[in-house]
Amino acid sequence: MTGLWFETALLPQGWAKGVRLLVVDGMIAAVGTDAEARAGDERGEIGLPGVGNLHSHAFQRAMAGLAQTRSPAGEDFWSWREVMYRFVGRLTPEDVESIAAQAYAEMLESGFTRVGEFHYLHNDLDGKPYSDPAEMARRIAAAAETAGVALTLLPVFYAQGGFGGEKAADRQARFVCGADSFARLVEQSRAAIARVPGARLGIAPHSLRAATPDQLAAILPLADGGPIHIHIAEQTAEVDACLAWSGARPVAWLLDHAEVDARWCLVHATHMDRTETTRLAESGAVAGLCPITEADLGDGLFPAGPYFAAGGAFGVGSDSNVRIDLAEELRLLEWGQRLAHRARGVAGSGAELFKAALAGGARSLGEARVGLEVGASADIVNLDAEHPSLIGRAGDALLDGWIFSAGRQAVTTVWRRGVRVVEGGRHVRAEAIAARYRATLAGILAR
Repeated sequence: MTGLWFETALLPQGWAKGVRLLVVDGMIAAVGTDAEARAGDERGEIGLPGVGNLHSHAFQRAMAGLAQTRSPAGEDFWSWREVMYRFVGRLTPEDVESIAAQAYAEMLESGFTRVGEFHYLHNDLDGKPYSDPAEMARRIAAAAETAGVALTLLPVFYAQGGFGGEKAADRQARFVCGADSFARLVEQSRAAIARVPGARLGIAPHSLRAATPDQLAAILPLADGGPIHIHIAEQTAEVDACLAWSGARPVAWLLDHAEVDARWCLVHATHMDRTETTRLAESGAVAGLCPITEADLGDGLFPAGPYFAAGGAFGVGSDSNVRIDLAEELRLLEWGQRLAHRARGVAGSGAELFKAALAGGARSLGEARVGLEVGASADIVNLDAEHPSLIGRAGDALLDGWIFSAGRQAVTTVWRRGVRVVEGGRHVRAEAIAARYRATLAGILAR
């Protein structure tokens, strides 16, 4: 039993002062307001619920900075992808565990307390399955356990190299599995995450490029009520290829051929026409936005204005993990819209963005309860009230100051299930995790 007391905290019903949380077995058992701190209570200044990072490829954290060159032919998503293919061809299971632990520690330091790991690196260096098909899934689970982050594991189905059943290329061999082997992978992934407190399992058809309609229909029942995530409409070339194959745009095709509902997360969904935008908003699915990665890869801008006006749900993810910062994801979401539309407040205020991302992240990652309320996991972020961008603020102005100015530097403490995993702005195991990561990366780059 642990008591946590905050000078002010964001509760589901709004901001309150003198908030005292009683944590039992990692869950919030009682919430008091206008309360005095008691002897033995851990104390904070500005308490917020931790947010779910709905889209991560953890191994790509080690690629940060390696695909930023400029060539006479030009650079885009597809040239970046070739760098990724070459990089992934070097990674061992031990490497992936080390890299993922580093990424997850950084996520916690920025205010993310759960990660949706869109996990598609399944096979050995030669493209053949490991003797344990869930070897890599176990490494992801071990990294989450080391860092202390909550995990929603999303094993990826990746069978084809392009629309219409195009054969996968040799450089995609580490990702590929058939429908039957994927079913076994999902079941063994369930066992792999069993030791991680609060872990959940979903599935992720990689994209409409990577699964035929028949394959998509065959694997969807494996979700068994859990989350379903899919990359979609990230690139204009993808939209063009889908039109050539089916006569429909990607989001429209999916909405016409699958029962897309609140269990679904459509990652990116960047290139939608007005009808697709409205239909996606009305479906109840979550749009999984990754503004830092989308900017880094030159993907384009999500149609935030019309989507939010139609009541669409969204969350944010760190995707390629080129930079990991919850506040920056939300800030860039709004700033990108400002640049495109020459207006301010297009996507929303900092407070509006935070609250929407909190709800959308939870829904997309299978969390039934979210926020500082009884029955929810005690996943809590504390902000520094003395940060120059937060001094003198109260209520939603604190979120505006954090999102649009202070960023991750304002995060001082993070509790996961009531246990401190970040203190003084640093993960409690940062040194050991970083030392292992440095040795791992040196070995990878020397190969």
